Amino acid sequence: MPNSLGIHLSGRMVTGVVRDEQPCSELFHFPEGADDPNALLDTPLDALIEQLCEQAKRATRACGPVSAVGVAVPGILQDGVVEDSPNLVQLKGARMALGVREALREQGIDAPVTVLNDADAIAAGVAAIKGRLHHFIRVWAIGWGIGFGRYPYAEGIWEGGHTVVSLDPGETYCGCGGRGHLEGVMGHRAMRLRFLDMEPEEVFANAKAGDERCVKFVRLWHRSLAAATANSIHMEGPGRFYFTGFNVRFLDLKLLQNYLQQMVKMSPLQGYTLEAIPMSDDLAVTGAAIAALQAAGQ
Repeated sequence: MPNSLGIHLSGRMVTGVVRDEQPCSELFHFPEGADDPNALLDTPLDALIEQLCEQAKRATRACGPVSAVGVAVPGILQDGVVEDSPNLVQLKGARMALGVREALREQGIDAPVTVLNDADAIAAGVAAIKGRLHHFIRVWAIGWGIGFGRYPYAEGIWEGGHTVVSLDPGETYCGCGGRGHLEGVMGHRAMRLRFLDMEPEEVFANAKAGDERCVKFVRLWHRSLAAATANSIHMEGPGRFYFTGFNVRFLDLKLLQNYLQQMVKMSPLQGYTLEAIPMSDDLAVTGAAIAALQAAGQ
């Protein structure tokens, strides 16, 4: 099976080459060793693509030529165009697949480019590490925002992080400006806005210590995720759900399961499973590379 290149573009850039649909064994980061996970948020689009090409050359020099390139980015994508990206606003409207393809060709990397939502890339990466590339899975990525990925890829928007889970008009913390969204409850940015006097880590620690305000929020956090998951089950049926992202550390699977059992009552829909896995940089990179190979028919 040919090699493929995966690139995850978010607040940082992570690149790697996939061989035989196996997780990346070597990753390249830009900036290297940066403590700030949002180091690239203010970088103009042209500069991002230029740096992407530099990282692509670096990875292929180390790991060999590739026959497909996958680029994972946050946002709504249609036909290689980033229609919106609240977490990387400079990408909005960018003809990303075409721009990256042309820029890479100038650098001697002539391969088809697939651009996909980073949560879908994470789902493909999870499928690879779990040996489920021939099965249907869904993934919640719990981090700065909330991503919803599914594998195998299917046409659609799939902005599950913006699922409406509350009718409270005061729920206005989502980065897109919408009310009552899952991301407005669970997202790291949203939690900071809600608790101006505490970091998210302190909120969950104080809940364990019995602080009623924090206990109430932790229940809301889990109930919101259960509601969004239940909506997915009611629309697409039961199956395997994986939870990852840097804030998966806050997840209590037993509490989530309890709320979900209250929401999904029809017996044919109760055959779902829930599993939390640690977030690692190779998930989106591996998934983007595999998605690119599949899109190229290889």
